[in-house]
Amino acid sequence: MTLIIVITIAIYLLLFAWTWHSLGFIEKPKKIGIILALTLVIYVITLAIFQIAKAGIAYEKIEIQKSVQNVIVPIFTAINGMIVMPQIGKLLDKLNEDEIKKEEIKKRAILILTIFMVCLVFETGYMKDTQRGILKMYEASKQQD
Repeated sequence: MTLIIVITIAIYLLLFAWTWHSLGFIEKPKKIGIILALTLVIYVITLAIFQIAKAGIAYEKIEIQKSVQNVIVPIFTAINGMIVMPQIGKLLDKLNEDEIKKEEIKKRAILILTIFMVCLVFETGYMKDTQRGILKMYEASKQQD
């Protein structure tokens, strides 16, 4: 479990550094606010995907589901953030520096969101499989006790 936490923290540090850099010359307080807001939005989306993916999975206890959720959702939030946050940061920086027209921003934002939605479709299945795998390991360890 410690390894998972260390890897998750490393992914978040990389995500935040990459997004910070992508935000370019935007003021530091705004960068922090943007990063926090994007992370929160992606967390909520990932939590919703988890709720969809858990359909049809029978958890023995709600505590087990919460434990699985507390591991999976932060990891997938960081991964989902890697897909969109730096790209959104670049768009916001270009908008801030008047390097791009609003029509072009709309096109790029739609492209980023489309790619993200496709990833979420695949992620739903992967998250369901991950939950099933965790439950199988839990059941196996429970039978050994």
